[in-house]
Amino acid sequence: MEQAGRGAVTGSAVGAVGGMVTALVFGGNVGEAAARGAVYGGSTGATAGAISGAVADSNEKKAQQAAKLKALRKKLGDDAFQGLAALAECKHEIARGYGRTAAASDNPDYALAGVWLQVIAYADSGQFEQARNLFGQLMAKDGDISSESQAEREMQAALEKLVQIRKEHNLPVKCS
Repeated sequence: MEQAGRGAVTGSAVGAVGGMVTALVFGGNVGEAAARGAVYGGSTGATAGAISGAVADSNEKKAQQAAKLKALRKKLGDDAFQGLAALAECKHEIARGYGRTAAASDNPDYALAGVWLQVIAYADSGQFEQARNLFGQLMAKDGDISSESQAEREMQAALEKLVQIRKEHNLPVKCS
């Protein structure tokens, strides 16, 4: 059951971070989208626990949760989706690797999610210059980002929301 709890926390955090990244990719308020994602992530958390090997809910509920998790994965792409879990758990190098792979995708939404994932992972690990070096790619891929100062504001808002998500899901707020 401990594995299910850990999986649920991770799944819930992934859903919340996914909501945040979805807002960055598809537009909208990062804070509001992350809040929606937290609710969404809470429903997918048990699915992540089930994926980890512990099943406690009814089959119908599991099917609904799996569908929501699958929808998030479809929206952001497999690589960006996997990177979200790594980012939530402070595994920045892994998150950046998934982000680089996603950024090379032919699907423009997956590619944009990958660049944002890299930016946030660099910034969250204190590597702000590396994050800022990707702003040109962001502006090229994201029609809503027209300047480096706008990219900076979005990055800072995403970092603040990431800290809040980690607090809400009892994950380390600052990565060591």
